[in-house]
Amino acid sequence: MTQARRRSGAPELGQDAFLDIVANLVGILIILVVILGSRSHEVADAIRQQTEASSPAAAEPLPTADELQAKLLEMERETARAAAALAESQRLEAAIQQSDMQLALVSRQRGELLDLLAAAQQAWEGKQQELGSEAVERGKTEAQIIAARTQLEQLQRVRGQAEQADRPVVAVAHLPTPMAKTVFGEELHFRLKGGRLAVVPIERLIEEIQRDFQRSVGGSREGRLDAAVGPIQGFVARYEMDKSQETITQGGRVGTATRIQLVGLTVEPLSEPHGQKLETVLASKGNALDIELAGRSPEKTTVTVWVYPDSFAEFRQLKEHLYARGYATAARPLPMDRPISGGPQGSKSNAQ
Repeated sequence: MTQARRRSGAPELGQDAFLDIVANLVGILIILVVILGSRSHEVADAIRQQTEASSPAAAEPLPTADELQAKLLEMERETARAAAALAESQRLEAAIQQSDMQLALVSRQRGELLDLLAAAQQAWEGKQQELGSEAVERGKTEAQIIAARTQLEQLQRVRGQAEQADRPVVAVAHLPTPMAKTVFGEELHFRLKGGRLAVVPIERLIEEIQRDFQRSVGGSREGRLDAAVGPIQGFVARYEMDKSQETITQGGRVGTATRIQLVGLTVEPLSEPHGQKLETVLASKGNALDIELAGRSPEKTTVTVWVYPDSFAEFRQLKEHLYARGYATAARPLPMDRPISGGPQGSKSNAQ
């Protein structure tokens, strides 16, 4: 009986266990479905938010036809301005090319003119060497006559202006004028222009030129050279020199020597006006004039004044002042547009 019951009850216990397992699986599946549903909802929300963030323009309203027409007109204007700028750039480039061509042409013409000028100068020098000394002297005399005529015309114009001006009569003091004599002693140089007196350090400038000559002996360049020295006391000397190699014979030996000769020089200040007013110089003690005359003997010193037409009255005052101190004065008149100049063929001053 007992075994029969056990055999009859065994299937009932196996069926209950199976039902429990099925129920547990169903519960687990339901839980998984719930979890997957909640996760799907979160994923869908995240995808929607990401889509909205990545394409905000989709939410914006589309532009109207008027706005599109305005943008089209603006683009057309920009295109027109770009085309105009391109055309202007091409025009400027063509103008630059034309200017470069003209500049090259002018430069070539200038080179040709310089070559012609150099050839003419060489021809003139050769012709001058062919002429005799008498013809050369006659040419120099004619040049001096032309310069004297020019100076006379300027003096006549100044005289005419002075006669037309309404000025009071001024009594002119008489200075004795001895026979002019050539200067062989010490010579001081001054310049009177615009009523201003300035010391011209010609001797110091010539010393600088001589030192420059010594430096030029070792150079390799030959022919006509130009250079400048200074400034000294506000003056600069610009000069030309001729450097050449010559054959010499000494003690039965033949060799070569470098020959350097001064062709000409001009002395002018760095800037205008230069110097002090003459009335200021004469009214003050220890001025530039007193410094230059200090320690010099009036019997052995001559004052040379390079005077311009606008300072003839001041030269008269300076001459009276120097005469009272016992110094002889030499005047070297110059036209207004000509600097102080000299050369190996220059002349000494005549003092009075």
